[in-house]
Amino acid sequence: MSNTAIIEIQDLTKTFKNATEPAVKGISFSIYRNEIFGLLGPNGAGKTTTISILCGLFPPSGGKVLIDGKSLHNQLFSIKQIIGIVPQDIALYPTLSARENLDFYGHMYGLKGKDLKQKINEWLEKLGLTDAANRQVSTYSGGMKRRVNLIAGVLHNPKILFLDEPTVGVDVHSRNVIIEHLKEINASGTTIIYTSHHMDEAENFCTRVSIIDHGKILTQGTPDELIANNAGATNLENVFLNLTNRKLRD
Repeated sequence: MSNTAIIEIQDLTKTFKNATEPAVKGISFSIYRNEIFGLLGPNGAGKTTTISILCGLFPPSGGKVLIDGKSLHNQLFSIKQIIGIVPQDIALYPTLSARENLDFYGHMYGLKGKDLKQKINEWLEKLGLTDAANRQVSTYSGGMKRRVNLIAGVLHNPKILFLDEPTVGVDVHSRNVIIEHLKEINASGTTIIYTSHHMDEAENFCTRVSIIDHGKILTQGTPDELIANNAGATNLENVFLNLTNRKLRD
């Protein structure tokens, strides 16, 4: 990880139409090249809104965002060429096979021919999906769908990878496989921005984390720093609960 910012966010705000208050309230932070940055928060905290803005899914209401030196406001097309997105919802066609889904997404990213076929085969093998590659995705377990979902977001070797709850609802084996391959992707030079409700996973996976609630950044630092600076905390989950209160969020 370097100390050079690949994403710079200044005074970012987002207010949705007919909303009584902003979803994101003037947040500022930087994400460094080649780090694994965790944006953590309870339901409705503003983390998915923030990630969606950074991916260009909808515009901010105010503020400035630079991604790899490019302005989100007027260089969005260039930004989309260097990012990969793994959404929380499974973004696959259920009646197509894993191979057909990946072929479709590869073509969307401009990949084709032998290069695309080789990348698909390599990733299917890495994530233990070769034997099921030609089966309809609708027949897959949750963990298998998550793994195909991940491949769809990384086929084009993105410089920056956005992950929104990449291991939600999967068994421990699939979760471990996904995390280990994400670490390999990061080691090869990809910056990762990650959201999750798994605090133990975030503590072990992320180089730095930012905790957001009610649209504001509450704290930021390495997991070890946050634990050390929070009285009585022995893990990241303690820090998270102390800062966001312990009320249920629906």
